[in-house]
Amino acid sequence: MTDWTIILEKTILVVSVFGISLVVAMYSTYGERKIAAFFQDRVGPNRAGPFGLLQPLADGGKMFFKEEFIPEKSTKWLFIMGPGIAMLVACMTSAVIPWGPDIVLPGRTISLQVANPDIGILYILGVLSLGVFGLMIGGWASNNKYSLFSAIRASSQVISYELAMGLSIISIILMSGSLSLSDIVASQEGIRWNVFYQPLGFVIFLTTALAECNRAPFDMAECESELIGGYHTEYSSMKLGFYLFAEYINMFVSSAVIATLFFGGYNFPGLYLIQDPVWHSVAGTLVFFAKIFFFIFVFMWIRWTLPRFRYDQLMHLGWKMLIPLSVINMLLTGLFTLWSN
Repeated sequence: MTDWTIILEKTILVVSVFGISLVVAMYSTYGERKIAAFFQDRVGPNRAGPFGLLQPLADGGKMFFKEEFIPEKSTKWLFIMGPGIAMLVACMTSAVIPWGPDIVLPGRTISLQVANPDIGILYILGVLSLGVFGLMIGGWASNNKYSLFSAIRASSQVISYELAMGLSIISIILMSGSLSLSDIVASQEGIRWNVFYQPLGFVIFLTTALAECNRAPFDMAECESELIGGYHTEYSSMKLGFYLFAEYINMFVSSAVIATLFFGGYNFPGLYLIQDPVWHSVAGTLVFFAKIFFFIFVFMWIRWTLPRFRYDQLMHLGWKMLIPLSVINMLLTGLFTLWSN
């Protein structure tokens, strides 16, 4: 296989993942409004298109054609850079996720993973830690005290919860013996999913993922009752759209990472029975996306079920509960791995 063929395949895969991320983020707004309406005994969007299915397109068009406003006393180039960084980092995270089994054809193998570095998990943690810079820069450059408060909250929240997230992932690394996401998925063949061996690690990771995505009950960075709109108070038009899209793309990618680390990725019982390489890959990919959509639903379900934490409760949970629990879980996993070997 020539270099140009590899470049073409990876280009098609990158464009496909980017397009799917945007479409999922767009229709996640529709799904969230419908789920909220169901919980609150309402109908939800039902005017634009059948069952309101064109509502995301209408919202996107409105956002695109709205007047763009830049505060006079803001730091203009940083004000513009903030949403761009948030959107870029949100899209970068998906590069190392294996979206389905490799398609093994005579003489060639087509990978459904943009890149497969040996340190895939470290890449995800590193890119996730960069996402908060978009919020910090946007909040500070707005020259608005509410936006600045929001940026400070977001940065301290991410620092607090990334520690517990990293420690919970160490337990997965100990069990799989690799930092590569494809190796972690391969170690969960069939029904040998990590969630059955690491239930506490899964709960910790899910909780920290909610906090990393600024989702309720951890949406202290943009709580309307205290900070108007948070870090994007002064934003309008597509700059505001970038921040909103970045949040939903982060939720999509976080769901994909949860499915990859704890629920076997594209693995499911009976996958090995499908002998045709194309249908084998298609089945695995469809199952993987079904798991992703389930966790997106869980994110939305939690948002419209639980009340928002106070800021002191948020910090208490992160530092005094999740981090000690993740350390204990890591030590127990290490002892079990040592004993079993």
